[in-house]
Amino acid sequence: MKILVVGGGGREHSILWALRKTSGRPLELFCAPGNAGIEQIARCVPIDATHIAELASFSTSEKVDLTIVGPEAPLAAGIVDAFENRGLKIVGPHSQAARLESSKAFAKDFMQRHNIPTARHRVVSAAEEAIAVLRSDEFGSESTPVVIKADGLAAGKGVVVARARVEAENAVRELTTGRVSADAVRKIVIEEALEGPEVSLLLFSDGKDFRLMPAARDHKRLRENDTGPNTGGMGSITDANIVDRSLLDQIVRQIVGPTLSGASIDGFPFRGVLFIGLMLTAEGPKVLEYNVRFGDPETQAILVRLQTDLVEICEAIMAERLGQTQLTWSDESSACVVLAARGYPGRPESNVRIDGLDRAAQAEQVSIFHAATARGSDLEWLTAGGRVLGVTATGENLEAATARCYRAVAAIHWDGMQYRRDIGRQTLRLTTTSA
Repeated sequence: MKILVVGGGGREHSILWALRKTSGRPLELFCAPGNAGIEQIARCVPIDATHIAELASFSTSEKVDLTIVGPEAPLAAGIVDAFENRGLKIVGPHSQAARLESSKAFAKDFMQRHNIPTARHRVVSAAEEAIAVLRSDEFGSESTPVVIKADGLAAGKGVVVARARVEAENAVRELTTGRVSADAVRKIVIEEALEGPEVSLLLFSDGKDFRLMPAARDHKRLRENDTGPNTGGMGSITDANIVDRSLLDQIVRQIVGPTLSGASIDGFPFRGVLFIGLMLTAEGPKVLEYNVRFGDPETQAILVRLQTDLVEICEAIMAERLGQTQLTWSDESSACVVLAARGYPGRPESNVRIDGLDRAAQAEQVSIFHAATARGSDLEWLTAGGRVLGVTATGENLEAATARCYRAVAAIHWDGMQYRRDIGRQTLRLTTTSA
């Protein structure tokens, strides 16, 4: 069976790894464009993830049986629609459903229309209008935190949590003067800042039924104790203590069910992977955002626990028989620590030699997913971007998983390597306190 995974980061590496690990059938794997680490398990094809016509032509010529899309940009651009129009099998939402991620204004309107709990917000069309709202008392006093969001896709650079109005106004000016693309800021969303632990809940959906993945927690800030600038994600964990059974039932009842039924009512039944970013507030769980694909680095921590054949899951989604498919996950906890290059998330250094990578990868219950690596002339490993590696481990509990993960991290080194040393620590503290 031939499978193409679109994308080239740590998320895509973990998807390919899971396909190999869980499927008992012979697989020929492709990745476009991939990276040097992915080349160890799949054939990398030099086609950009957004070049949809080229990807469709490749899939046709190679007789690819199934395509799985990693990043959001090709989904928003209609890759699923284009592939299906050519009779190609692909897992992911159509472009209409992808608006849940590609337009934050659309998503907020969707949530409001279907009574899905989320932060109070305003959508504006110009920087001047945004600043006028911020200078009013609509979102409280000058010291009340607010969130400023670019409406469109902004590669993780379109959200600013502002602790004061001056910071919020500066964020509006930065967003509208070149920080992100002009298309992304045709509208700006202003939200109240919610407080509480964050949770990432991912699920598979075939438009009728859904299956939940283990709840995860991402660590967005660059430095320990959630300080420093926002990033694409510096680590993630899964653990039974993130969300208990009662709270999970509430999330399904108040958020998951209304989201999927709302999508069907509005004419775009959701098929693929839905990622719901949640804040567990004092008033209950509320939606921070929707993503219409696997998260990064949540996927790395989640898929190492998958025991059901991922190909079978994808086939069930396409055939709308997910309701007859039982998913099995290990009872372990997991942790992923992202190793980033110096300069990230601004201008990361590249072509720096990585030492100890092969040795670290041999550790028991450790998987290392390559996000941005290359090979040098002597086949040494080199950095090739901002987030370089996702060191991932499982354990009988979160403490064991994180300890195993950090032992593997300690074996890896390059000049300028940066990473957080507190991945999972907040959850461990919450668990200890509640006990």
